[in-house]
Amino acid sequence: MVARVRNGEAEAYAELVRAHAETAHRLALLLGAGADAEDVVQNAFVKAYRALGGFRDGAAFRPWLLRIVANETKNTVRSAARRRAANARAAAVAAGTAEPGAPGVAAGDPEADPAGRVLAAERREELLTALRALRERHREVVVHRYLLDLDEAETAAVLGVPRGTVKSRLSRALRELARLLGEGGGSGG
Repeated sequence: MVARVRNGEAEAYAELVRAHAETAHRLALLLGAGADAEDVVQNAFVKAYRALGGFRDGAAFRPWLLRIVANETKNTVRSAARRRAANARAAAVAAGTAEPGAPGVAAGDPEADPAGRVLAAERREELLTALRALRERHREVVVHRYLLDLDEAETAAVLGVPRGTVKSRLSRALRELARLLGEGGGSGG
């Protein structure tokens, strides 16, 4: 059937999709895709179609497809977790509360030390001011790596630069932030 698809028979790929869609959907659900399972499966089938040129003749299609579904599910679940964490951090900064889970301070906890909240807010404002003072390309790499929680490869892809450029810009940006904050963060912490 894969050979028929490679020869341009669109209906042959539709048959492959029909034959494996239920299993692919079940796998996506079992691996944690939840409400995104249908999107995961659709993306996996698109990726599989595009990658058919590299599919080995004589190899089993189903395991190959399910590996793509598993990878797509893992990426989707990881991405959703990063988005939730980034949204929580952004909400905490916008609300002027400590980041949820920060040691010794619970976000929105009325029993939290008022002096500690003031100090944390001052530190956060110092950091944001220093971040705004960075050159745009340095600020971008810090934001993507630490505030959006992307890894180096993802940051490189988003910014359209090599991974080594991300590393060097990040190094320069962190040195500049340390300088702007007075080496120790400006508040003895």
